Amino acid sequence: MKRFRWMFWLLLLSTLGCAHVKPWQRATLADETMRPDRDPLGNLLSEHLWFSREAASGGQGVGGGGCGCN
Repeated sequence: MKRFRWMFWLLLLSTLGCAHVKPWQRATLADETMRPDRDPLGNLLSEHLWFSREAASGGQGVGGGGCGCN
């Protein structure tokens, strides 16, 4: 019973962050300041850190199935 109560509260708390966005509020969410890549220098730094940790470079924005045939 204690486990069920814990799961119930976890489920309840996880759904509190969900909200319905009305059509007239979508313009605010589509603003330039809401984009995660709005800072070009920060984006370059984050890509550099990612490629340094992964020991690979390139392939950013390239689609493919993993076989190298694109």
